[in-house]
Amino acid sequence: MILRNVPRSLSRVLGALFLCAALTAALAGCGGGSAPARPSSAASTAAPAPAWAKGMPTVRADALPPQAREVLALIDKGGPYPYRQDGTVFGNFEKVLPKQKRGYYHEFTVRTPGERDRGARRIVTGGGGEFYYTDDHYETFKAVLR
Repeated sequence: MILRNVPRSLSRVLGALFLCAALTAALAGCGGGSAPARPSSAASTAAPAPAWAKGMPTVRADALPPQAREVLALIDKGGPYPYRQDGTVFGNFEKVLPKQKRGYYHEFTVRTPGERDRGARRIVTGGGGEFYYTDDHYETFKAVLR
């Protein structure tokens, strides 16, 4: 189709749109739809979230940073911990984690490479066997699936 009496700038825009549409169709296989999505290996091997993690973002323990995995191993062994604050009561003052009685949660420092102090990363454990990870100093948490 040839467009007559159309300003040159408009015909260029229309041509670019036509080219985009043609490329999109070609990349989708010209089948009129998109290619079927392949599940990622993380999604296909993830265990269902436990009830205590309901509605929270989750992370598999093996997907945590290596320093966090080291802390999980120390918690499993019962220490010793490198920071004197490790194992102390976490107050949940931010109210991001489910409400529990004081003393239910305990925190452990996850070393951050390049930081001179404790940094922002923590593992928080719950008295019912829960594990949570934060990398932004308690603003958000992910339930750790073990």
